[in-house]
Amino acid sequence: MVQDIFGRSFPLATLSINVIGSFLMGFLFTLTLEKLSISGALRTGILTGGLGAYTTFSTFSIETYTLFQSGYIFKAISYVISSFALGLVAVILGVWLAQR
Repeated sequence: MVQDIFGRSFPLATLSINVIGSFLMGFLFTLTLEKLSISGALRTGILTGGLGAYTTFSTFSIETYTLFQSGYIFKAISYVISSFALGLVAVILGVWLAQR
C-alpha cells in the first residue's frame, strides 16, 4: 500500500515498518517491564519473536545493498540514516508513552 502511494524509488514501506516496529518495541519493552507482570520468556517471545519478525530488518539490509549496487549512493545513505534516526526517535516516544 505504501509503495502504491509513494512509488518504489525509495524503500519507504520497509522504513515505515521499521519505524513502527521500533516504536512498538520501545512501548512494549517498557510496558512489560514496568507496568505488566508477565514472564521473561513470554516477554522475550513477544519482543524478539513477534516484533523481530515484523520489523523486516533483513529486508532493510538487502534494499540498502541493492541501492548501493545500483549506484544510488545518496539514497542508500539517506535510507540508513533515516532508518536509524527515526527508529531511535520512535523507541524514545514509545518508552515515553508507556511510562505515562
